[in-house]
Amino acid sequence: MSAEALEKMSPATREILGKVRQMVPPMLEKFHKGQLGRVAVIGGSEDYAGAPYFSAMASARLGCDMSHVICTPGAAAVIKTYSPNLMVHPLMRQSPPHAGSGSSSAADTDPEQVSSKIIDMLPRLHVLVVGPGLGRDPLMHETCAKVLAAARERKMPVVLDADALALVLKAPELVHGWREVVLTPNVVEFGRLWKGVKTDSQEDASSGADSPDKVEALSRALGGVTIVQKGGTDFISNGDTTLTVDLKGGYKRSGGQGDTLTGSIATMLAWRKAYLDKIWNHDGKLSESETLGLAAFGGAAITRECSRLAFEKKGRSLQASDLTDEVHTAFLNVIGETTPKQG
Repeated sequence: MSAEALEKMSPATREILGKVRQMVPPMLEKFHKGQLGRVAVIGGSEDYAGAPYFSAMASARLGCDMSHVICTPGAAAVIKTYSPNLMVHPLMRQSPPHAGSGSSSAADTDPEQVSSKIIDMLPRLHVLVVGPGLGRDPLMHETCAKVLAAARERKMPVVLDADALALVLKAPELVHGWREVVLTPNVVEFGRLWKGVKTDSQEDASSGADSPDKVEALSRALGGVTIVQKGGTDFISNGDTTLTVDLKGGYKRSGGQGDTLTGSIATMLAWRKAYLDKIWNHDGKLSESETLGLAAFGGAAITRECSRLAFEKKGRSLQASDLTDEVHTAFLNVIGETTPKQG
């Protein structure tokens, strides 16, 4: 953690990041490929190829060993040209342009069959991100719903963002009570979730939560899922414990910055698994429930620092790709490398 960053932190943030740091695996010779994170981003459609790339690259740049993108064939062809470092799987399908035409096989139109190949990948993964570049295609959404149901059976950590949040609005039972789920709405998306889930509330949240209380209330209404509301200040809650990420970010609000957040949280969740599995010697006593919130906090803190660093360099010309370039530096600034004993 840099001395400059340390000086600018509130005592509460410094204490929380100290706990986050406990979950970061050291770089040890004994580790083999995949132990420090296997993450897959499900998204990427005909119109949106950038979002899953930014999410997967943030995950990789933070330190995930293996970063996958699961998308449509059209998006896959594009994303493969962005970086050879990502593993890109063209397994998703969009609805045929003319439903009922009979020109497409069931393997490309039946969500049960489309999802089966993705579900077969789950045992090889630690964390899923669902939503970046997903779009609103019905077949894509039905496929994701089936994948999420399978991931829930495995108690697999999942980050839901962007258009995947519409799945929660349509069928809240899909995530209700699923403790390993992290939702990352912006203020507008939070307002939609509030209106759709808190149907008995007279409070207006169309502009997002103006205090941690509403984030806490929405989390409780969804059975204790972790919610990260992105905004001028990020609020994180599982309905019982609420954290506030008050680190300074940049002032440019270009599209795609939330994808850096989802990828960063995903890697932190993968490291959480490594911590809980004790793949290295440590005396940490952080609980499963506490480490979920800490992973979300760590991802949010790194993303805000990425935004600050990129804005200092690029100003109003800042783009999402500029955050990708700052992920490692942001990690060093707000968390820092760990050097515990070998073993």
